[in-house]
Amino acid sequence: MATPHGRSCAPLVLVACSGGADSMALASALAFEAPRLGVRAGGITVDHGLQPGSDQRAAEVVQRMRELGLHPAESVAVTVGREGGPEAAARDARYAALDAAAERLGARAVLLGHTRDDQAETVLLGLARGSGIRSLSGMAAVSGAGGRYRRPFLQLDRQTARKACMVQSLPVWDDPHNTDPSYTRSRLRHEGLPALEKALGKGVVEALARTAQLSRDDADALDAWASRAEAGVRDADGGLECAGLHALPPAVRRRVLRRAAIEAGAPAGSLFARHIEEVDRLITGWRGQGAINLPGKVVVRRQGGRLVIRQG
Repeated sequence: MATPHGRSCAPLVLVACSGGADSMALASALAFEAPRLGVRAGGITVDHGLQPGSDQRAAEVVQRMRELGLHPAESVAVTVGREGGPEAAARDARYAALDAAAERLGARAVLLGHTRDDQAETVLLGLARGSGIRSLSGMAAVSGAGGRYRRPFLQLDRQTARKACMVQSLPVWDDPHNTDPSYTRSRLRHEGLPALEKALGKGVVEALARTAQLSRDDADALDAWASRAEAGVRDADGGLECAGLHALPPAVRRRVLRRAAIEAGAPAGSLFARHIEEVDRLITGWRGQGAINLPGKVVVRRQGGRLVIRQG
């Protein structure tokens, strides 16, 4: 069925393709499955401009996607800033470009080629940051606004994706950043995980991926509990009742405090566990402390038996 302008009205699904083995295997899988699923298959590659000739490589990836039958197949160039370090800045620029492309093209979903190995690395990075169970839950199979991002390969290992490309004679590009020891994830991939497998035996990646799913289930349950608890400790003026907060289990109370801080304007990505611990001490270790300053110019004060969180 087609629209009056000749375009199919089937929903569009895009694959984010870097040209690497994981995303090329996913692009091929999407092209194969799209007719059976009744969707249109397209692809986007993001040119980060971080290496000489990156524009040419992006054009080659677009050509490969078109050869697979993906339409539209486009390249989007981005400017990578410096905030949060090179890896975080590149990720932020990439997701912003993918969001914009999905909106412009009217895509129902964007598929990402993250594998079980990527999930294991993400869990270890979260563990190293010491930022709580949510950071151990890794990447979700479905995320983003309206569930835009989908990760169908999270249960698949990286080697299987590479073998799929070899069997189909699909050319792949290995990003030199993936072996550059100046990048944290690269060191973890080529030094950290192999050392863990040598010390603990095979199966570390699978165990970490299972940890991610179990942690996600627990975190989701605690988040739901915190959402219900917050309604019970809010007073008529929007403050939080300290006695009610003190009665909550620490894991729930800290989630309530985090949610309230974000609602007041604190950027979620800049709000760390140490910030919430400081606020928590206004509840559990009250000795007349002064105000707590949080990112986003959010200020937390204890006034009598109330906690007031607002920008100020």
